[in-house]
Amino acid sequence: MAFTDAEIADHTLILEEYFWAHRRPPLHLRDRIREGQRFNDQSIELFFVRPAFERPGEQTETEIAKVTYVRTKNVWHLFWKRADGKWHRYPLDSEVVSLPAVLAIIHKDPNGCFFG
Repeated sequence: MAFTDAEIADHTLILEEYFWAHRRPPLHLRDRIREGQRFNDQSIELFFVRPAFERPGEQTETEIAKVTYVRTKNVWHLFWKRADGKWHRYPLDSEVVSLPAVLAIIHKDPNGCFFG
């Protein structure tokens, strides 16, 4: 079952408070780089939109992470995009009990999977 409108509103507030407020691009870059999230069924994809390298006027999305809520278990699964361009389960802490907790893992990025 996809997220309801109320859940999307709640998750958006949580994303702002626990993630984007700490990971937003610096003020002097915000006219070129912006953050975003995409809600798709039970998943939330986090990404940056920035100018494409050596392609003036074009924008590109850089995916950061994907989190998927599993209602039957009441847990969040964390994914990262590998060099093959596919989402893979994050090797550590791949099942987390709350959205703020999973956002903390992404923010800390202990293995360099999300921000290099």
